[in-house]
Amino acid sequence: MTRAAIVAGCRTPFARSGTSLAHLTAIDLGKIAVRELVARSGVRPEDIDQLIFGTVVHDPHQPNIGREVALATLPKSVPAGTVSLACASANQAITDGVNLIERGYADVVVAGGAESLTHIPILLKHKLADTLVRASKARTPGQRVRTLAGIRPRDLIPQFPQIAEPTTGETMGESAERMAKQNGITREAQDEWALRSHRLAAQGTDDGRLKAEIAPLYPPPDFEPVMEEDNGIRRDTSLEKLAALRPVFDRKYGSVTAGNASPLTDGAAAVLLMSEDYARAEGFEILGFVRSYAYAALDPGTQLLQGPAYAAPMALDRAGVSMADIDLMEMHEAFAAQVLSNLQWWESERFAREELGRSHPVGHPDLDRINVMGGSIAIGHPFGATGARLTTTLVHEMKRRDAALGLITVCAAGGLGFAMVIERA
Repeated sequence: MTRAAIVAGCRTPFARSGTSLAHLTAIDLGKIAVRELVARSGVRPEDIDQLIFGTVVHDPHQPNIGREVALATLPKSVPAGTVSLACASANQAITDGVNLIERGYADVVVAGGAESLTHIPILLKHKLADTLVRASKARTPGQRVRTLAGIRPRDLIPQFPQIAEPTTGETMGESAERMAKQNGITREAQDEWALRSHRLAAQGTDDGRLKAEIAPLYPPPDFEPVMEEDNGIRRDTSLEKLAALRPVFDRKYGSVTAGNASPLTDGAAAVLLMSEDYARAEGFEILGFVRSYAYAALDPGTQLLQGPAYAAPMALDRAGVSMADIDLMEMHEAFAAQVLSNLQWWESERFAREELGRSHPVGHPDLDRINVMGGSIAIGHPFGATGARLTTTLVHEMKRRDAALGLITVCAAGGLGFAMVIERA
């Protein structure tokens, strides 16, 4: 079985929703990321076997974002599809590409994702929608008027999407708040992790490491100024400023704030996967191989964002390594409380024994090897794109440090978790 190699990755700048990228849709952003990926890598577009793209908030008029991105950037004969697995959507796209390559069904796959949380579909209430449909079918003007006369002012209030669990009604932020309480994660610890994220992201931007991943973007309508870095990084933040923010989800006793959570974000990211044989024959530099991956799930009504605590041990076992072997780690930062809770569980003897059936804790790398250029709290979190951003960041930093093994973890709505082990060529 051939190995799946990661040979390139790039992304758009990430921007807080409603700001610099507000005039671009998720499809627009995906086109920019894929077009730049192809140009930077030098791959022949006609050699690409498939494109797989992730997204979470679908455009009802263009539900297959993958195909729309491919039609604008690749030959029309390249198959393209869309996957959706909440915050791990791009990870699903990448592992689907890995599976195609390892089975010998493809040699070259573009995988990634995009999200514009500026452009969230606003829904009509069911009664209003039903009335409008019946009115459109009316045979006479009088019937149409009588049908529409049944509409009341309250029916006109739109339904705004919520980042909530359909099974529990609990939002992700409320889940993070509950996790912080149950796991004893203090407000101070959360703010310290958030400050760390911003400081490291600022350093990674200033020294050019993060900017090297980014395709410069000229945002409409004026196409200036050029956007070359993420706009969510708070260079002027401090523990004092973070401490002054009010809790969002439990205003009286809570600890999760806008400052220690990832912001709603617009952006896109993509990676180029190849079979090892094809990459070597064509002279492409291999940044890393996907050695293993794992998905896990738990009851969303318990600790929603602890999926990585279960997925990482599975991925490590499948790779035949332990956490002690990991040189660098990229953890998605949905909330500081979620990051700290997962780190806590990996160190817990009780969790290892009762949940994993292990005699010893899984452990985790030293903190100075985790999210070394900050994370989603500072950089941003376009739901469908984050997994490809994490992959791009990790493989490039592994190359710079000549690291042998890297680990990616992502929590996702629905009580899902993802982990992937990457090894250097």
